[in-house]
Amino acid sequence: MNAPERSPLRLLHIDSSARPGVSGRDRHGSHSRRLGDRLIRRWSSARPQDEIVYRDVGLTPPSHVDAEWIAAAFSPPGRRSDEQRARLAESDRLVAELMAADLVVVGAPMYNFGMPAPLKAWLDNIVRVGVTFGFDRARAGEPYWPMLPPGKRLVILGARGDYGYDPGGRQADVNFVEASLKAPLAYIGLRDTDSIAVEFDEFADERLAQSIAAAESSVDALVDRLVAELGEHACRSDRYPIFT
Repeated sequence: MNAPERSPLRLLHIDSSARPGVSGRDRHGSHSRRLGDRLIRRWSSARPQDEIVYRDVGLTPPSHVDAEWIAAAFSPPGRRSDEQRARLAESDRLVAELMAADLVVVGAPMYNFGMPAPLKAWLDNIVRVGVTFGFDRARAGEPYWPMLPPGKRLVILGARGDYGYDPGGRQADVNFVEASLKAPLAYIGLRDTDSIAVEFDEFADERLAQSIAAAESSVDALVDRLVAELGEHACRSDRYPIFT
């Protein structure tokens, strides 16, 4: 009996740091970009057949939601004007990238305890009623439901100036990065999440070096695990199509 064909997977890699460079390679480079770059390179080495879709919202931010966007998004598709369809075109592209992805990798540094504004703009553009989540006020018990295809995974790669933001840490209660990403993404159906972060950036001492080394080791182990798990998923005959 022949082994099942290894279908390609699609990864959506999002960077949101305002710093364009990669730490360890570029002066004043980004730690979250460093972790994302490491993950993608290791993944591509293990599964070169997979497609990587890259979006840098840190350097090319999406448009923020405004009154025109809201009016267009909440208008029935068949009743939208040409101007409304044009206003949602960027959001449509971002949603299509998310819908097609098997693994979503988000570089999310901590800025003032939360995510960077361009990443919030991306999030606001992809949480769409009738597109990524459903709503029916007549539906008893729970009027909302997720609309993303099942089986997707999320990886959040962070960087923090201080330390102790992980669960149980001294500042866990003010870590609004992971919580603010996980909640809306779970709401639309992206619930399986892993998080890794570099800490001690502001201290720039041996603790930072140790944190980077630990985070990189965690990235390597995570890639190995996800390659095995999602690789098996890619061989299933009932897997939803990712290429359109």
